[in-house]
Amino acid sequence: MAYLRAHIETFGTAPDGRLFVRANGRDIRYATFASLWSKAREAVLSPEQIDSPLGKRPYDLRHAAVSTWLNAGVSAPQVAEWAGHSVDVLLSVYAKCIDGQEERDLRRIDEALTAEPNRRATPEAGAADG
Repeated sequence: MAYLRAHIETFGTAPDGRLFVRANGRDIRYATFASLWSKAREAVLSPEQIDSPLGKRPYDLRHAAVSTWLNAGVSAPQVAEWAGHSVDVLLSVYAKCIDGQEERDLRRIDEALTAEPNRRATPEAGAADG
């Protein structure tokens, strides 16, 4: 974290909040970033980790993060906001990555249907909770 803080203190951020831009303020070219990414992976990862698909490209980390959020049960609208997607785009790309939630979801439905009448999800109950 200290390195990140030092970088921000030295160079600041782009107007849109990005940490890394070219000296002229424009986006870093993908080819430049990909080359640096490859060198960084080789410098810090074991040969087995380098051969793994996770993090092979910078996008893979984003994909892993979004998939993890969805599988953790974070709502699609929230994940879409964090990822900078619409919900439609998010689900069209990532729906196939959501796995193992059927049992949890069925339990939630059962709990909602068997809850005390005054705790059911109604506009009035939602207003009382917030």
